[in-house]
Amino acid sequence: MKEYEIIVGLETHIQLNTETKIFCACKADSWEAEPNTNVCPVCTGQPGVLPRLNAEAVQKGALLAAAMHAEINPCSIFDRKHYFYPDLPKGFQITQLFEPIGKGGYLDLYMPDGEIKRVRINKMHLEEDAGKTKLEHGQRMVDLNRGGVPLVEMVTEPDLRSGEEAAQYLSQLRELLRWIGVSEADMERGHLRCDANVSIREKGSTAFNTKTEIKNVNSIDSVRQAITQEAKRQIELVESGGKVEQYTLDWDADTGKLSMMRSKEGEADYRYFREPDLQPVILSNAEIEAIKASLPELPYARRRRFVEEYQLSAYDAEVLTSERGLSDYFEEAVALYAKEPKTISNWMMNDMIRLMNDTGKSAKGLVLKPAALVEIVKLIDDGKINAATGKSLLVKVEQTGKSPATIVEEESLGLIADADSLRKQIETILAGAPNEVAAYRGGKETLMGWFVGQVMRATRGKADPKLTREILLELLKD
Repeated sequence: MKEYEIIVGLETHIQLNTETKIFCACKADSWEAEPNTNVCPVCTGQPGVLPRLNAEAVQKGALLAAAMHAEINPCSIFDRKHYFYPDLPKGFQITQLFEPIGKGGYLDLYMPDGEIKRVRINKMHLEEDAGKTKLEHGQRMVDLNRGGVPLVEMVTEPDLRSGEEAAQYLSQLRELLRWIGVSEADMERGHLRCDANVSIREKGSTAFNTKTEIKNVNSIDSVRQAITQEAKRQIELVESGGKVEQYTLDWDADTGKLSMMRSKEGEADYRYFREPDLQPVILSNAEIEAIKASLPELPYARRRRFVEEYQLSAYDAEVLTSERGLSDYFEEAVALYAKEPKTISNWMMNDMIRLMNDTGKSAKGLVLKPAALVEIVKLIDDGKINAATGKSLLVKVEQTGKSPATIVEEESLGLIADADSLRKQIETILAGAPNEVAAYRGGKETLMGWFVGQVMRATRGKADPKLTREILLELLKD
């Protein structure tokens, strides 16, 4: 059997998180609205209406272009793409073909094996979304709530070589979109949708063969599975003497199977021409530079900096930069703590992420702010509370909004550091454990941990560990 190489290009539709739709004042995100309630004459294509461009969509589209290392086009133009489908009542989609918002660009993928793979961008343009259809009670129903929602369509060059690489691209693109704040990128809600173009060729060949397009892929796992399955089908077809035809395929996530939908259209089928009802979008040099300047430090640059500046492991840096809010939280806490950054990293990696998971909140949404976390860590450093109390304080601060010091005082959670008081309690414990005392004095020094545990139990964990050990060593002498 010949060896084959899989060639994959992805088309992603990214819903921009603007307040309103791209050409009218209807709410952009209407996921939970009743069908056809978030519509107006503009987004339903009524005769005589005129579109009005949403400036926020342009700003966010240009910001994404900057994040993708693309050239922001100082003069972009909208076009009409003609096709008939029930969810597009006016018979054409307003999009960009000849002069899009961004030109070129790339996304560097950081693969699990440490390789960096560059995926080039072929197209990046603004457009309006269509509505959607679904089958109910044996009838095809149309919901136009989504019609007119602002999208960036981004098409890669055929640079991906497997379903796994495509999954990595989507995962890291989703992280970038959320990081720069242009999209919620929730695939379940359709904020990020993907079509995959798949073809095969013999290894060593540079030719591009006939491709098929996979539609309706709504999760990263589905992208991986669908591409792998389609590549396998094409290889088996070619090996048996068949020929791959240019078809659009439908992915069924419930069955995990692909089916033929229709022959694939080309650009000529859409009869593109310039949109006559919209002026060109003009961005001055000053506006373009301002957009670039507003771009935050990107995830992988921050990841590298965390390793170099804070001496974190690559794993810790990756987790702490997986979400921008978490990363910002860490940096603010480190600045306030002004000691070893690894200490804050340990609290973030273990206890803070657990708190976020338990509460269902992002780092930005927590009541427990970085200053409160640092206050807890300093209380432990200063010997005023122990680590177990510190962990419990995370939850109590989150639930009550009170400061850690206030909770410690109100609930008497501070360590017992009064030597005389602690000595009396330890003497009582030793008097009640003569056998263990005799065994320790007989050479079984491992019982020290048991004695410390008894003291902690009796004091509900409030005994100063260092002082406890010093007193025990003194009282347990022969």
